[in-house]
Amino acid sequence: MIRSEVEYRESVRRLKEQNQLLGEQKKKLEGMGLGPGEVKRAMDPLESFREQLAEEIDSYDRLKRGEFGEVRNLRGIGQLLIAARIFRGLSQRDLAERLGVHESQVSRDERNEYHNITLERAARILDVLDVDVSSHVEAVPAGVSM
Repeated sequence: MIRSEVEYRESVRRLKEQNQLLGEQKKKLEGMGLGPGEVKRAMDPLESFREQLAEEIDSYDRLKRGEFGEVRNLRGIGQLLIAARIFRGLSQRDLAERLGVHESQVSRDERNEYHNITLERAARILDVLDVDVSSHVEAVPAGVSM
């Protein structure tokens, strides 16, 4: 997950680099006389990495626009907190200052996707980010999984 503008810019640079590398590698493999199936098998790992990088960039762009995914049973609260900070255009340093903690604390928390934080702390971060979270509670009959 991309967590900062610096990481975003680096990822965009790496994607451009990867696109160029893919084209060069494909030409090289074809020049070696490999058939289409062999070229595809050789290119699949590189293509997979490129696709993952492109998805992360796209995800960061969506977060900047405020397009958040659904959080179910609070399991995605950490990603939501990171997404809200990105949407607000704040750096980890900015958030740390608003929370009155050291930047390294926010960096560590985000690296761990706020695993094991208290609800009170999550609420404080949401307040600082001026984000309102609403919930819908639905009881599922026993024996039925969602």
